[in-house]
Amino acid sequence: MAFNSAARGADNGAASSGAKSSATVEERTSTMKIRLTINGKAINATLIDNATAKDFLTLLPMTLTLEDYAATEKISYLPRKLSTAGAPAGSDPSVGDVTYYAPWGNLAIFYRDFRYSTGLIQLGRIDSGIQALSVAGPLKATIERIESKGGHPMSWSRDELRKIAVADDRHLRIVPSYR
Repeated sequence: MAFNSAARGADNGAASSGAKSSATVEERTSTMKIRLTINGKAINATLIDNATAKDFLTLLPMTLTLEDYAATEKISYLPRKLSTAGAPAGSDPSVGDVTYYAPWGNLAIFYRDFRYSTGLIQLGRIDSGIQALSVAGPLKATIERIESKGGHPMSWSRDELRKIAVADDRHLRIVPSYR
């Protein structure tokens, strides 16, 4: 499974008009999304491309209890420790960051800003709905993989496919239509 390495931005770098470059097409096809369902409300997040996020995906779907920690984040211990191969020494989390705290082996989702922490590894970012986490007390959450809108070429519109063909015509192959 592939992931989006531009998860922190709201717009993941898609071109707003005109033809898309091959890099933009690659980003579009490599986005990986997850959904957290808390009290019947869906919160979507975009994961980044690292070994820890890939390992996290192997645990899904799962249901866990998110506990409040330091009135800053919701945490839950995972069933096993995740890979930290190639991970930086730490991270400076922002509101909406989905992270893994390697020393304790727990998932941490930040609903308030926090300082740099050694051992904290970025997994992704909440796309919207972070306010659902800023309530007191534990929350039961189900986390599952979801397909991002337009994530599979078969679901793209004709206009989207034309833009891709214009941007990268050397890979274009005409397939006859048998209607």
